Amino acid sequence: MRSWSLLVPCVAVVVGLTACDGSPGSDTASGATSSSAGTSSAGELTGTLTVFAAASLTDVFGELGHRLTAANPHLDVTFNFAGSSALATQITQGAPADVFASANQTQMTVVTDEHLQAGDPQVFTENVLEIAVPKGNPGKVTGIADFADPDLTLAVCAPDVPCGAAAEKVFAAAGITAVPDTEEEDVRAALTKVQLGEVDAALVYASDVRSAGSDVEGIPFSEAEDAINEYPICALADGKNPAAAKAFIDLVLSDEGQKDLEAAGFRAPSA
Repeated sequence: MRSWSLLVPCVAVVVGLTACDGSPGSDTASGATSSSAGTSSAGELTGTLTVFAAASLTDVFGELGHRLTAANPHLDVTFNFAGSSALATQITQGAPADVFASANQTQMTVVTDEHLQAGDPQVFTENVLEIAVPKGNPGKVTGIADFADPDLTLAVCAPDVPCGAAAEKVFAAAGITAVPDTEEEDVRAALTKVQLGEVDAALVYASDVRSAGSDVEGIPFSEAEDAINEYPICALADGKNPAAAKAFIDLVLSDEGQKDLEAAGFRAPSA
């Protein structure tokens, strides 16, 4: 039995909502008996928990999903990882989800403005941008100023997603006019360009550089502190499994969850 499954992100938000709802990866573990609250008579979590989360959380949330299902064998956790702006749009257009974790406050506000959350969002971690370059740094990139160099092939996130909004802030802080060759739909797409050697550098999160291992080298830069991304999480009002949603959020906020996030390159929320 799968401990968690992955929803294929919608290619287009409006057309793709059906694809995100009821995909083969979102079926509940066979034989599970669930109540409307998602718990069995013995208190074990059951049914399906659907988590919409920012692409940068792919690895660490996957591990937390494994941990939750290990403790609740009749629970199936399904993730939809994508750019936070796309996820927020999907939710406001009616895509079924139990939990939303955004890479910034702006996209969470899109959801809360529609009164779709079942409680106040809680900031659970922070992230900053870092320059990712292919192993060996063939483009000889040294810092954020190189994103104004037309001779380099550069990737950033689109401005409407959190990593793109943060990129605009650091470019302003550095006083440069960036000349990116491509604007990607989420941070993992930008990272993939580096991993494949298709660009000389990309602006991604520090956690993404960590996740890429030895295939990618990271270059920190001071202006990143001018664009700290706070990550909020909330349960959704129309979620079908509120008990499992609460359990997942509690795990993310727990000491154990926080240690996993920090090990993945995220930072503890500011006091």
